[in-house]
Amino acid sequence: MSSKITHKTLKDLEFDVVLNSIAAYCHSDLGRKTVLEITPIQNKLKLTDQLQQTNEYLASFENENRIPNHQFDEITKEIHLLGIENSFLEPNAFQKIAKISESVIELRSFFKKFAEYFPTLFGASQKIEDTKIIHESIHKIINRFGEVSDDASNELKSIRKEISKAKGEIGNSFTKALNHYAASDYLDEIRESVIDNQRVLAVQAMHRKKVKGALLGNSKTGSIVYIAPEATLKLNRKLQDLIYEEQQEVVRILKLLTNQIRPYNGVLEYYQNYLSHLDVVAAKANYAQKIDGLLPKISNEKKVLLRNAYHPILLESNTKKNIDTVPQTLELNQNQQIIVISGPNAGGKSITLKTIGLLQVMMQSAILIPVHERSEVYFFDTILTDIGDNQSIENQMSTYSYRLKNMRNFLRKCNENTLFLIDEFGTGSDPELGGALAEIFLEEFYNKNAFGVITTHYSNLKVLANELENVTNANMQFDERTLEPLFKLFIGQAGSSFTFEVAQKNGIPFRLINRAKKKVERGKIRLDKTISKLQKERNKLQRTSENLEKEQNRAKTHTENLSEKEQKIQQKLESFQELYDNNQKMLSIGRKVNEMSNRYFQTNNKKKLLADFMKWILIEKTKYTKLNKPQKKTKVQKKKEVEAKKTIEKKLNETKNEVLVEVKKIRKKKAAIEKKEEKAKADYKFKINDRVRLPDGKSVGTIDKIEKNIATINYGLFTTKTNTNQLELVEAAKK
Repeated sequence: MSSKITHKTLKDLEFDVVLNSIAAYCHSDLGRKTVLEITPIQNKLKLTDQLQQTNEYLASFENENRIPNHQFDEITKEIHLLGIENSFLEPNAFQKIAKISESVIELRSFFKKFAEYFPTLFGASQKIEDTKIIHESIHKIINRFGEVSDDASNELKSIRKEISKAKGEIGNSFTKALNHYAASDYLDEIRESVIDNQRVLAVQAMHRKKVKGALLGNSKTGSIVYIAPEATLKLNRKLQDLIYEEQQEVVRILKLLTNQIRPYNGVLEYYQNYLSHLDVVAAKANYAQKIDGLLPKISNEKKVLLRNAYHPILLESNTKKNIDTVPQTLELNQNQQIIVISGPNAGGKSITLKTIGLLQVMMQSAILIPVHERSEVYFFDTILTDIGDNQSIENQMSTYSYRLKNMRNFLRKCNENTLFLIDEFGTGSDPELGGALAEIFLEEFYNKNAFGVITTHYSNLKVLANELENVTNANMQFDERTLEPLFKLFIGQAGSSFTFEVAQKNGIPFRLINRAKKKVERGKIRLDKTISKLQKERNKLQRTSENLEKEQNRAKTHTENLSEKEQKIQQKLESFQELYDNNQKMLSIGRKVNEMSNRYFQTNNKKKLLADFMKWILIEKTKYTKLNKPQKKTKVQKKKEVEAKKTIEKKLNETKNEVLVEVKKIRKKKAAIEKKEEKAKADYKFKINDRVRLPDGKSVGTIDKIEKNIATINYGLFTTKTNTNQLELVEAAKK
């Protein structure tokens, strides 16, 4: 553990709660153990490297190149055994080793392939020894079922063949005995059983002397005795000898394999450490995904800018309860090195203080933090905290004595590369005396150029913050009407404690509050009232400012949208105009060609046609030459001209396609209307005095009479009869 960021600081900030949340995402016990032992990293290069690794792993969740599975079974015991001479490992231990070796080589290969996406993780993987000999050697001996393979040695193969043969002989021998004694009616109904993994005959007790073999047991009632046939016993002894030989050969093979793997003991330890480290990185990435954590800009300049920063523990808790969490925005720099936060209790001062400290400790422990991406962080050598009531019962030390001891440590360790966080600064003693001492401490921290945030109720510290150039007052906002906290930090003004207002809200009688007011110095009440009034005015101004800003943003967005639409319309109009001019030109050419072809059809004069055509072509060429005077162009100009032509053609095609789409829509609508009209005409029932005509005719007549779908049509000079199905309605009869 770093001596500069102490265990007390981590405990004050509840860093262990964050570590427990991360540990829950680990797949291995080694990973969980490593996470719970995480402390801030003092080496900046190592810290940056680990932050980048976590950030790259987090990015893998959002792209298609998911990092391969790297779960593993711990091999600490196996590594220890490999270090002991003449020891040997069991097959299941070799399986775990092979799995670790394969996982590491697969990860190394993956990061090499996608080095562009995961440069830092790739760099870490390249430190690994790239050897496949470990798992390849194991797979030659151990099969996928975790047993020594038959092919591990010729001797083992031969022994196992003999075992298989012996088992077959035992089975045949037992079956022969079973059938023989069953035929003699010596066996019970169950015929056989198994004792000590050996098949035995279930012989009726009265016939036990007639069956040759070894008595191995009997039933509870004693009516059945279990006998191993004599012939089977001899074969079983042979089988046991073979099994013993097999075990001895297996041990010999495992010893050889162990000796083959033993030189790679250090490599295996490195492999396990690498997978354990990757498990921790993956757990940090999963935790970051849960809390919307990211890697902000790491500033080389001494500056901290936290935008929309969330307290991760509070965020997790509120998310489970479905409660919104209010983020805080805060900046520390050379012009604002210390912030003094004041305001009423339960307004969020302490949680704001802890948010800054916890996020800083998380960053310096290579854990991504829940802030806006435009945030900036800086690495501090020392982080000092004084948070909560630290009364020491064991040492019989009061809160104030403890805090004074803490301040002594602060003064000794504090320097320009320190971040200090103090909650309820100066409390624990007489307000005036304690406040005066707190002023001196604050001035000392200020003169040492340390960065810090403190919370206080002391008016003298609020006044001092206004007097010191690079110290700023801040307050936690409060709704002056409901006296409810808003949990929003406002930089630039001290806050009122709302002591009497909060007391009134909590049911303290008004008469008692008035008596209390009389006991307080008028100046102090007036100061608190002034601060309270200023705070109320500022809240009103802020609300107005926020509303105006929203309206301004809305108007700006609307203007931008209109401007963009206008630009698109203008481009479309220009393209449409060009397309229209082009089409008009083509129509003019078409009309001219049509005119010449008609003349040729009437006269059949080929000479005249060619002469007219050449004359027209020359006229057009002259016009074109006048408009496009030939100029010598450089290669660059020609290239630009070709590109411009392609752009124009592309725009014309786009406009043409848009126009065609609209034309198709219009045609579709027209066809639908025509279809509707045709249907209406088809469904129409003709009446007398309807004006109609025949489909192929132009004359319009009036229906005089309709009988059985035969209509008599009066055309004035004559009449005719036809079926109503063959009529077209011109005008319906007026009612």
